[in-house]
Parts: sequence; structure tokens; C-alpha cells
Amino acid sequence: MSTAHLKIERKGCECDVMLLLEGTFPYVGGGVSSWVNQIIQGFPEMTFGICFMGSRREDYGSPKYALPANVVHLECHYLMERPNVPVVRRSRGDKKTFALMRSLHDAMRVREGTVQDREAMLRDIVPMLKDGLALDEAAFLYSRQAWDYIAEQYERFCTDPSFVDYFWTVRLMHAPVWTLNRIAETLIPARCYHTICTGYAGFLGALLKRRTGRPLILSEHGIYTKERKIDLFQSTWIRDNRSIFEKDAAQIPYFRDMWIRFFETLGQMCYDASDDIVALYETNRLRQVADGAPSERTLNIANGIDLPKMAKLRELRPPLPPPVLCLIGRVVPIKDIKTFIRAMRTVVNLLPEAEGWIAGPEDEDSEYAAECRSIAVSLSLQDKVKFLGFQNIADLMPKVGLIILSSISEALPLVLLEGYAAGVPAVCTDVGSCRQLIYGLDDEDKALGASGEVVGIAEPESLARAAVSLLGDNARWHAAQAAGIARVERYYTHGMMFGKYRALYEKALHAAPAAVLAGRAACPFKGG
Repeated sequence: MSTAHLKIERKGCECDVMLLLEGTFPYVGGGVSSWVNQIIQGFPEMTFGICFMGSRREDYGSPKYALPANVVHLECHYLMERPNVPVVRRSRGDKKTFALMRSLHDAMRVREGTVQDREAMLRDIVPMLKDGLALDEAAFLYSRQAWDYIAEQYERFCTDPSFVDYFWTVRLMHAPVWTLNRIAETLIPARCYHTICTGYAGFLGALLKRRTGRPLILSEHGIYTKERKIDLFQSTWIRDNRSIFEKDAAQIPYFRDMWIRFFETLGQMCYDASDDIVALYETNRLRQVADGAPSERTLNIANGIDLPKMAKLRELRPPLPPPVLCLIGRVVPIKDIKTFIRAMRTVVNLLPEAEGWIAGPEDEDSEYAAECRSIAVSLSLQDKVKFLGFQNIADLMPKVGLIILSSISEALPLVLLEGYAAGVPAVCTDVGSCRQLIYGLDDEDKALGASGEVVGIAEPESLARAAVSLLGDNARWHAAQAAGIARVERYYTHGMMFGKYRALYEKALHAAPAAVLAGRAACPFKGG
């Protein structure tokens, strides 16, 4: 099992809410991590534990956030590290167990697996993952039954000619399952669990719900399966070994399809197990339902921001908007930083004094960050496009004229709300809830006016001209500023968000103790 490189525990080894976090707080800045930090600090009377899951230890540096005082436990696990790989041993494997696994996989392969199929996997398969039992990691890695099963599946279904790549893809894909099962066995007791995505963290939530009977809350900022699909389509590490004569442009390469089906199944298992399933806005809630979430358990809770803190920054603004376009976010493909840089070429042509600032960490995808810097140089923008790294948003807001968001996928971006509160309009792509944030949701909201402009995805020319139009028209810019301030003050404050989450937490924390599953003894939780 991956070991924690930092562990904090309080006397009694329990917490009110255990947060299950995949690749976010406290080691990645901005976005979802900022929201997690807000939630923890917003409920100082509750104790929180954090179970952080990442890829590999070297992919993360030091923490980006100081832990709030009410965080009483932190442990970190790296799912792509295998420090305790079982010793190779000859094994036939349990034929009956692999036959059961085959039937469940067959039911889910066609994307028609039912709740009962997935419940059967948790009920029948997961208990056998424990070391020494019929489907432990050693049996998966080394048994004859595992080899025969993988070979059979390859011959029946794989459209890629490479068995070697298929074999290692299956092993890489499934290896974290045993780590997650061990985490579920050893994680300190909690009164409820809160996962901030589906995926591996959501699957861990499903395991914990099954083991303990304690409530599970799911909050999805973006839709995890959708974002993983984008990542997988953009990835270069997934091989497609078909010859030019075998390739069909309408057919997804087999290994990509395997990964997509895998994350879809994890997502459905998390939806099945969750007592409450939160989306940030209605379009994403409907997407959750379409992906298998029970509609009656879904609800919307919009992001909120610390309005008094950000509103103070308006006093620091100059009389006229600075000709500075600022993109605040990680330098990664999903943020489409390249489109922003290309847009800056047109912006500078039309508005020579303009600058483009990119404020966000570059260490998550260093190759992509290098490509972005290279594009800036190739467009002779090295003096106009500035890579600032991670910045305190309060220091930036008084100095910029527009917040830019060029992403190809978003949910309900906190940075737009923070910009509005600080008096900064925005230009963004037509993703997630951005159209709602710019133009309003209903008639009452729309009557507040446009707080910027929405443009198409990957359209640098449209992005540039929308930004120049706003910066070049002082009356229009101030109208957009006023609309943004009014919108955030009316609909997107901490008080509104915390009130709705308080109701969810109180329901979970005061739930009658459920029957403890898998033979695990109940622990003496406080309160409730």
C-alpha cells in the first residue's frame, strides 16, 4: 500500500467529515482546491479529515495551503506507485472467482450494467481483494487464471493488434483498486464521507460507504468522466497500434475506449453509493442524471465567494481599466492557454499597450507549459505575455482590466466570481456555467446586464476582439463591472453556499448509525 508522507491525527482518531480528494487540496493550487479550503474554514465547529490521492509522489511539491486548525487528520496516497508489490508466486487462481468477475465485466462492457450488477461487484468481488484471499493483488498479477482471463478478453474484444500493450494497460488500469481497498480498511473513522469527484476518490467513497454504512456526499465541480474523456482524447501516452488500413476515423482507439469505460463504471458506482449528489449548476446536474445518478438524490449548490474580502479590492482600482488581460489558472491543456496567447497577438496589434498575464502554476504539465512559452516567443510576445506563476489573487485584481478564461471545459469558475466581486469584468469561452455567469440565468438575473462577453472555444480572434471591445469602451466596461458586482452580490456569496452545505452536513452527521458492514465494529462517534 502507498504510504502517507504526512499524517496528522487527533486524540480519538475520528473526524466529523472525511474529505476524499483526488489531485487537489492541499498540494495543487486554485480552482477546486480553493473551494475545499473555503469549505473547511466555513465550518470551524466541525472537524475534517483529508485523504489525498495523487498519481506519484514526485508529481507534487510542497503543500500550497496551510491546513486550517479544524483539519485533524491528513494522509496521502500515490496510486501509481507500487512500493509493496507482492512477491512473485506460482498460483492457479480461483476459477470460480474469475468466472464471477467475467460475468460482471460482461454485464458492464456494453454500458448496460445495472445498479444490481455494480452492487454485486461491491458485495461479492471487493471482499475478495484482501491480501490472502481469492482475488488479492498477487492473484491478479501472477495467477494462471488472471493470465487466461486477460488473454481471453483480448481475443474476444480487443481491436488493437498488440497483446503486450493490452496486457500492461489492464494491469495499470486496475492496480489502484487494491490500494484503494487497503485505504478503506485502514482509514480513521469518520461520521460521514465527502468526495469531491467520482473517479478513484469516488470509488473509495463507495468502498467506505459499503464498509461502514456512513453517509456519502458527492460534490462534482466538473463532471469527472467528461473531463477524463477530454484528457484521454488529448493524451499521447495511449497507444494506437492499428495500421493505416485498419484505422477507422469514426472508431475510438480501443485503449482509449477501455479507459473511458473504466472511469464510467467508477462514476456509476459512486453515484449508486452517494446519499446526496451535488452539481454546481443545472446543466451539470442533468449530465449527472444522464450518466446514471438517481435524479431524486441530485441538487445544485452554486459556488460562493468571500464577498467582503474581495469587495475591498475595488477601492484599490485606478479610475480607468488597466490594459491588462489576466488568465488565472493552471497552465494545462484543459485551460487552453495557447488560445489565450494567440489571442494576445491580435490584442497587441489593436491595442499596443496591452499585456497578457498568465497567473498559475506550470509544474502540473511542464511540457505543455514549455510549448506555451515557445508560442509566445514565436509570436514575438515575450515582452507582452508574462508567465507569473502562482499568485495571490488579491494582489492581482486591482491591476487588471479583464479576467480571461479560454478553457475547453469548466464548471462554475470561482475566478470569475472573485473577479466580479473585485470589480473586474470577464471574457470567457462558452463552457460550463460561463454563459449563465456573464449574461444571467433567469429573467431577473439577465436584467442585471452582461458582465462581459462569451466567445467560442478555441477562437483566438473572437476572444481578442471581445476583449479589445470592452477595454476600448469605457462606458461599456463600467456597465459590465456594475453587472458583475450586482450578480455576485445577489447570487454567489459564501453565506448562500455554506447554508446549503450546512444542511447536507447536518443531515449526514445526525443520521442514525447504520448497520456496520463487512463485520467492522462501530466506533464511538461524538454527537448525533
